Amino acid sequence: MSAGVFLLIFVAAAIGGAINAVAGGGTLVTFPAIVWLGVPPLSANATSTVALWPGAFGSMWAYRRELAGTRPWLTLFTLPSLAGGVLGALLLLRTSERRFDEVVPFLVLGATLLFVVQRPISRWLSSRTAEYREPEGALKPPSPLFLAGQFGVAVYGGYFGAGIGILMLAALGAMGLTNIHRMNGLKNWGAMCINAVAAATFVASGIVNWPVAIAMAAGGLAGGYGGARLALRVGQQWVRRAVVAIGFSAFLWLMLFR
Repeated sequence: MSAGVFLLIFVAAAIGGAINAVAGGGTLVTFPAIVWLGVPPLSANATSTVALWPGAFGSMWAYRRELAGTRPWLTLFTLPSLAGGVLGALLLLRTSERRFDEVVPFLVLGATLLFVVQRPISRWLSSRTAEYREPEGALKPPSPLFLAGQFGVAVYGGYFGAGIGILMLAALGAMGLTNIHRMNGLKNWGAMCINAVAAATFVASGIVNWPVAIAMAAGGLAGGYGGARLALRVGQQWVRRAVVAIGFSAFLWLMLFR
């Protein structure tokens, strides 16, 4: 990899990391950037998962105190997350490059639409938090229906992954949870589990582009660090609009020019 390509990947990942810190949706920047550089979409997807896993672990660790009293959830929540993540990753590896080229524009479109509805869902969750107060003690174990839904989210997460956070938050809200910090902790735990097993599967398969993964990891770390300061200076609404525009543009580019 040339220094110029490394720099482009680093900058794209830094922008994605900053967007994640401000509003979420950074994958909609990093994935098209990797594909644009000529990396096959299937390899680009696997590489992105591996490169961004440290960030998922960091997010989970930051919320570890919010997981107090959630052991019944964590124990049961982990199983479908791991199983679904592995299955999704294996399904990706079983998908031919040609087939993935055909479906990836619609995966990007779906993730963009999830990002569009993220704000209304967040407002709904905030209103529930204001109206109700969740007990601070231990949570009751999740229902079988919720666990089945989490398995489905994990399969999607292992296969592509963009937008799984908002899906998990919506499901947790539907289950009656109202403490947004605890919900974020559970969501981050689920995302870490899904991405960990998916990343391990991709590494074992040998399809990860390591130079790109290293550049992305470094750029994402730098962007995430600076994202908090960016959030103080840039209106989140403008950032969100930019992410949506990038997502729809990537969808059209992948549909028309690849």
